[in-house]
Amino acid sequence: MNGILPLWKERGMTSHDCVFKLRKILRTKKVGHTGTLDPGVEGVLPICIGQATRIAEYLTDAGKTYEAIISIGRTTTTEDAEGETVEEDLTMKNFSREQLLEVLASLTGVIEQTPPMFSAVKVNGKRLYEYARKGESVERPTRQVTIYNLELLDELAHYEGQEITFPVRIACSKGTYIRTLAVQIGEALGYPAHMKELVRTASGTFTQDNCFTLAQVAELMEAEQVASCILPVEYALADYPYIEITNANEKEIFNGQVLPADALLNSHDKIVYGINGKAVAVYQAHPTKDGLMKPHKMFPTIE
Repeated sequence: MNGILPLWKERGMTSHDCVFKLRKILRTKKVGHTGTLDPGVEGVLPICIGQATRIAEYLTDAGKTYEAIISIGRTTTTEDAEGETVEEDLTMKNFSREQLLEVLASLTGVIEQTPPMFSAVKVNGKRLYEYARKGESVERPTRQVTIYNLELLDELAHYEGQEITFPVRIACSKGTYIRTLAVQIGEALGYPAHMKELVRTASGTFTQDNCFTLAQVAELMEAEQVASCILPVEYALADYPYIEITNANEKEIFNGQVLPADALLNSHDKIVYGINGKAVAVYQAHPTKDGLMKPHKMFPTIE
C-alpha cells in the first residue's frame, strides 16, 4: 500500500492520534502525517503511506490555507481559546472596516513571528510546550514566514463591542502560526487578541473536497475499497515539472547517478523523472557542483 490519503482530521485528536488509528485501520506500520495540527483544530491533513512517506517533507513544506475566527479583547497563554487568560480588555472597542483592512494588508507578505510557548518548536533540544508545562520560559527564535493572502470574510462596515470577532482566510507558508497572527492583528489594532477557532481548508494541492474522515476510511477498508481514497505519489509532485525517462538515461536515473543539470532547474527547484507518468526519481541542482544535478528522492518500486 503506497500513496497519499487526504485525511480530514477532526477536532479533539492530535495528528499522532490519527496516524496511530490509521496504522490499525490500514494494517500497516508505515504511516506518517505531513505537519502537526493542534487537537482543537480540524482540517486537511495529508497522510503518507508506504513508500510515499519518502515525500512527506514535500507536503509538509507546501503552503497551507486556513479559515479562522479572530477574537479581539483577550490574550491567552496558548494564543487560542483553550489557554488561560493573560490580559483582558473589557472596554467598548470600535474600529472601521477600513482600519481592519489596513491592518490585514500590513500583515500580508513576509512577516516576522515569535512562536508561542505552547508550540512544538525546539529550543536547546526540547519543545517549547515542554518548558511551558513546567512554567518555564525561554528565549524563542523569531523567524520569517510568508502570508500570501489575508482576506476578511464578512461584510461588516463597522466593528463595536467588548469582544469583537471576525472571520479571515489565510494562505501562508509552512511554519506560520495562525494563533500568533491573531495576536499580531490585535496588537496592530491596539487590543489584546487570540484565535478563537481554526480550520485548515487546504494543504498544498489537497483540499477539503477530496478528504476522508477516519470513519470513512475504516468503512472503505472493510468493504475492500480503500484504494479509492489513496492518491498516487505523483499527486503530491504535481507542482514540479515531469520528464519521461528515455532509453538514453534510464540506467543512470534508476541508479541514482549525478547528471548534467536540466534547464528546467533554472526555474524550478526540483524536477520529476518517471516512466508512463509514474515517478521514479526527484532531481535537484547539485549543492556543490555547478552544472550538475543529483537525486533528492528515489522511489522506483512504487506501483
